Amino acid sequence: MKARVFLLLVALIGLGAPILLAPTGAIAIGANEALKDPAQEARARALFKQLRCLVCQNQSIDDSDAGLARDLRIIVRERVHAGQSDGEIISFLTARYGDFVLLKPPVKASTLALWLTPFVLLLVGAGGIVMVLRRRPRAPDAALSAEEKAKLATLLDPDRTDRPQ
Repeated sequence: MKARVFLLLVALIGLGAPILLAPTGAIAIGANEALKDPAQEARARALFKQLRCLVCQNQSIDDSDAGLARDLRIIVRERVHAGQSDGEIISFLTARYGDFVLLKPPVKASTLALWLTPFVLLLVGAGGIVMVLRRRPRAPDAALSAEEKAKLATLLDPDRTDRPQ
């Protein structure tokens, strides 16, 4: 029985070893990916910072290690090397992936909700705070009569010696 358990553990460890020895992260840019012309590479890197990783969604393709981000970097570099303008490259990618590929989508009818939602939520929140404050009772002594206010003042004054016991 002990031999079977031992063999099972050895087999599981043997199967898991390749996973443990595998590299944990991908390299964002390989040595053979960068353009030879530094000006073109700088232009490509500037474009990377404007484009969203469609896998990570909160990172630019410059910051992402995802395979799709790497593919997008290669596409951008190829198009920069081919002599296309930044606008042509952005147009190609938005035609292919939609405005979502841009970290700063343009203001137009299809993205209006995206731009207006934060302001609408801010107004709704401010309106809710105003409503809560209006419904909240005023100062606690606002409903007291003059006689009750005087009695309260005598009870709260620590220097008075003629307080009722």
